[in-house]
Amino acid sequence: MPSRRNVLKLIGGGVVVAAAATGGFLAMNQPSRAARAPWREAGQYDEFRRRALSFALLAPNPHNRQPWLVRLDGDQALTLFCDLERRLPATDPLDRQITIGCGAFLELLVIAAAQDGYTAIVTPFPDGEDMSTLDHRPVAKVEFVADKAQPDPLFAQILERRSNKTVYHPRNVPQALLVELAEAGGAYGTTSRCVGDTDLAARLRDLTWRGHRTEMSTPDPMQESVDLMRIGAREVTANPDGIELEGPLIGAGRLAGVVSRDTLGDPASTAFQQGLDMYREMAMSARAFGWLANGDNDRTEQLNAGRAYVRLNLKATELGLGIHPWSQALQEYPEISELYEEVHALIGRGERLQMLYRIGYADPVIPTPRRGLNAHLA
Repeated sequence: MPSRRNVLKLIGGGVVVAAAATGGFLAMNQPSRAARAPWREAGQYDEFRRRALSFALLAPNPHNRQPWLVRLDGDQALTLFCDLERRLPATDPLDRQITIGCGAFLELLVIAAAQDGYTAIVTPFPDGEDMSTLDHRPVAKVEFVADKAQPDPLFAQILERRSNKTVYHPRNVPQALLVELAEAGGAYGTTSRCVGDTDLAARLRDLTWRGHRTEMSTPDPMQESVDLMRIGAREVTANPDGIELEGPLIGAGRLAGVVSRDTLGDPASTAFQQGLDMYREMAMSARAFGWLANGDNDRTEQLNAGRAYVRLNLKATELGLGIHPWSQALQEYPEISELYEEVHALIGRGERLQMLYRIGYADPVIPTPRRGLNAHLA
């Protein structure tokens, strides 16, 4: 969400700012509570698979597309599919990031099932895979075994986990915490590394900012993001997915006609430029970075990267750290190729980088909207 300073620059003062100060205006332009109901409903189901799924759907995923479609099989199994209408063909043409999001979903499912005493046995891509795109074949089959599975301590962090997309505090992250975070991400054969405020972090700050700027100046990926913006609580309530823009200042910007899809997607507009300024400030505030890599030889390794990422996200929550994926330079569309080569030469070490994220201390943020369990059941 834009900072107060930036939005006030956009709307320019006068009657709009006065309107934003009134109680009625503020009340009507608060973030959607209904769109965040799934965070309050998690675990409130009688059937154990639905309980586990209600936690799994809180997983991080690209552009908050929530591309998970689940078929319940018998009494002790389920099948996960990708909802193909929720892919990101411009920014994620090979569906790598969508697959990573499916991995995060599966890991939260496994953790939540263990809390109920079930071991969840995951079989990835049981009917085969295609590395060029996902299709109608299953992403995974999951069988549940009631064997008093050992609870995972990270379960306690699921409802508190966030992707913190704010400006981070000017405070270095202790090396000991970075070691713990890297260790948490070293699961399922994934290479996990973190770096504090060093020359390498400075280079990554610059590189991640250039990746964002490239994406915003490339028409198709930029338009894909704009199309997925939900502007104001009413839109977020109607479509609790995508990129939410909420709060009284967004409402004031809409009222003034300066916050809209047209202005946010127009490189010549003040709103667009303010958005770039906001993201540059976010990028430059990062004091530490982390990344995940593996061989990327099949879709299972992409799933494993997602499973590892959500584990380190939960660990960051436990440690009181904010993390925010910033992986534009890792994407596969042609305009990003030079940055893709640059970042792999810098930190890839011969592996395929799957996730790049910034780390730091930040003010708390509210949960991201979610579509709810019934939206994911086939």
